[in-house]
Amino acid sequence: MPTARRMILGHVMSGICHKMNRTKRLPADILETPLNRCLSTLDITLLGVGHMIGAGIYVLTGAVAKEIAGPGIIISFILAGFVSLLAALCYAEFGTRVPKAGSAYIYCYVSVGEFWAFVIGWNILLEHLLGAASVARAWSGYVDSMLDGVVSNITVSITGEMHEQLLAKYPDILAFLVCISYAVGLAAGAKATAVINGLLTVVNLLVMVVVIALGFWYADLHNWSEAEGGFLPYGMTGVLAGAATCFYAFVGFDSIATSGEEARSPATSIPLATILSLSAVTLVYILVSAALTLMVPIRNIHPTAAIPEAFGALDLPWAKYAISLGALCGMTTTLVGSLFALPRCMYAMASDGLLFNCFGNVDAKTQVPLLNLAVAGFLSALLALLFDLEKLVEFMSIGTLLAYTIVSASVIILRYRPPHVDPGNAFAPDTPDDDRSSQSSIDTASPTSDVIELALTGRLRPQFRWLEPLLGRCEPGAAASAGVLLFVVFSVAVSLQLKVSWKELVHGTWWALGLYGFLIFCLVACVVVIAAHHQNVRSLDFKVPLVPYIPALSIFCNIELMVHLSLLTWIRFFIWIAIGMLVYFLYGIHHSKEAEDCGTSYSMLMTSAEACKGHWGALQTKSSSSAKSPKEDKAPIIEEEEVPE
Repeated sequence: MPTARRMILGHVMSGICHKMNRTKRLPADILETPLNRCLSTLDITLLGVGHMIGAGIYVLTGAVAKEIAGPGIIISFILAGFVSLLAALCYAEFGTRVPKAGSAYIYCYVSVGEFWAFVIGWNILLEHLLGAASVARAWSGYVDSMLDGVVSNITVSITGEMHEQLLAKYPDILAFLVCISYAVGLAAGAKATAVINGLLTVVNLLVMVVVIALGFWYADLHNWSEAEGGFLPYGMTGVLAGAATCFYAFVGFDSIATSGEEARSPATSIPLATILSLSAVTLVYILVSAALTLMVPIRNIHPTAAIPEAFGALDLPWAKYAISLGALCGMTTTLVGSLFALPRCMYAMASDGLLFNCFGNVDAKTQVPLLNLAVAGFLSALLALLFDLEKLVEFMSIGTLLAYTIVSASVIILRYRPPHVDPGNAFAPDTPDDDRSSQSSIDTASPTSDVIELALTGRLRPQFRWLEPLLGRCEPGAAASAGVLLFVVFSVAVSLQLKVSWKELVHGTWWALGLYGFLIFCLVACVVVIAAHHQNVRSLDFKVPLVPYIPALSIFCNIELMVHLSLLTWIRFFIWIAIGMLVYFLYGIHHSKEAEDCGTSYSMLMTSAEACKGHWGALQTKSSSSAKSPKEDKAPIIEEEEVPE
């Protein structure tokens, strides 16, 4: 009987693992959606630019320059922009593959599996919640600064101060009202939102041109001299810490991917808008940071209203108020971007059954998920009411970096996975409908280059046949997937060692050199194993260049930035993940729309459990036959994949 219990437990765990790893089946018509496909490439580009150029440039720049990196914030933005660009290339390829709402969540669902998709989706919800709350808080702070503290003084006199370490100094009622107001405005629909966002973004960009021009006109190189602390007053450690924080400024580009289900031509609009918006925003951040630190010594930078106060100190009051107007426009577009993306991510997860069904409803008139918008607006307003900007920003970065890491890993996995091989669902998640139909029309009796490419996907390339004894028995795509997993593990090890024992490495300590040499060898070996296999790049309008090298570099850079976040941020992150696990295992895993494919597994489990009560031999027979069936099902597929000589 104990053996029987172990067998039942084995069946149960096998069923749970199958559910966690099942991947999403794309619909026959992948472009069909209840949302309104009304956004052009320009609309989506301005949505991304508006989401990124907001609180990051007006608030974050001053805080990082004064307290973390000094003038080295320029390098911090270059590093953060480079890491974001690597991730953006991966997002752009997925935007071509899967033109659906949900961003990294949906990308992970069709490639890696349901559990990791839920983890990413849960963190995206947090990202946009915190993004909206932090921008509302910054918006309120800017207005308060323009009015010489009138708003904060009146609020404190009415409500008093909150003497709690985890909360803000006082409840920000203005930030609460701002979140609620913009959530109500977004109910008008996607096109109206895009038009308003576009106008405000253009105003913001014009203000940025004025800031850069005047900043370099009044620049003083003495502010970068040793007398003022030098260009790197906090060293490279400060630059890296600043890059991890500055990463917040670029998180808005994944709202472009979230709009994939409302784009007129997502296969071209999403990649183009992603690259254009991120490149433009990175350039603007670098130039504004240089202008600010050249105008004002870092000791005189105002941490919450750096740019207007800098021009105020230069006796340019008109510029101060013009820039404050641009700042409010920029922060409004960032707030709009977060509140635009959040309801659509909730809609994508609810449509798949991983969140409550009520969040999957779309209003027939406005074609907007109104309930999601109401919940998103209220929760972000509540966070803005109670928490200060610094805590919101730091907590936000960790979930975004994790999403970028898994998206980059998913690109590699899909490139080396044969189109019809899916460990969770026996479905080609990486192959759009038009690609699958083209496969069915190929005459396999007379092989073409397309047939050969499909058949070779995930198999060793001729120049790497020397790896045959080690990898020859792996199923196509399995070795590449394992290589990605090991690369992530070794990247974490290298990043932790760089943080803990950097001084030993610099001084040439023998054990540090030996350890780093071994870890770097393992990283290179993982990349070589991945690159040793054939890729499938058919029917992709946009492809990440130099796969697996660029996605692998993106994974490493994301992990390196994550390691530099504070311990308290990690503790908060794990608390949020724990709440998400309760939602997934108590609701999502049982209501998933992919659960229909698991009916056979459930019936098998129940039959085995009943047979166990009467006869142990019957249970053993059933277990052995069920263990053989997957291999027997796969055999014909592998034979069909063989390439005629």
